[in-house]
Amino acid sequence: MGAEAKCRLHVGSQIHEGVALLETDDLLFRGTVRLKIPLKSISEVSVSDGRLLVRHASDDAVFEIGPAAARWAEKIRSPRSLLDKLDVKPGHRVSVVGLRDEEFLRDLGERAGTLTTGRLAKGSDVILLGAENAKGLDRLARALESIVPNGAIWVVHRKGKDSSLKDTEIFGAAKRLGLTATKVARFSDTHTAEKLVIPVAKRPRK
Repeated sequence: MGAEAKCRLHVGSQIHEGVALLETDDLLFRGTVRLKIPLKSISEVSVSDGRLLVRHASDDAVFEIGPAAARWAEKIRSPRSLLDKLDVKPGHRVSVVGLRDEEFLRDLGERAGTLTTGRLAKGSDVILLGAENAKGLDRLARALESIVPNGAIWVVHRKGKDSSLKDTEIFGAAKRLGLTATKVARFSDTHTAEKLVIPVAKRPRK
């Protein structure tokens, strides 16, 4: 979700100064105390006078965020879907290579105008490339030839210590092809996705 705000945190009778962060899976607080609230553990969220009241499995917490509190509450109640985070819009032509998540592919097929799996379709608005190692980046050049000028290539790879593919390897391969990394999205508990696009200055003029 990617929201951040300086705030006061109230937990019981204690008040702490610090920064609140609203991430994809957790509501965090970093300051005189550290707090991590998994969004799935939140049973109730409400707003009063700029205060975000959160009831969760461990305790109740109140974040003094100010005018943004209502927006944070709405994001917690209605988190963006994975397809929204990947910028897949109805009617898009989408190509998927190297991914075998059947549930994800089913959801993707229901939204996309055209879904091609196992190969790269010319004129794709969105391309998703599964890459387990640097060798998997060899498909980037072909993907670049297949996307529309304002399209996006998402490189989906394992995250954390178990990953055989580093972010820097993806960024380096993208730079050599003239692509720019613009966004990161959580794909699953084990995988993340890097968004690569053609810089606006290099896109053909209409």
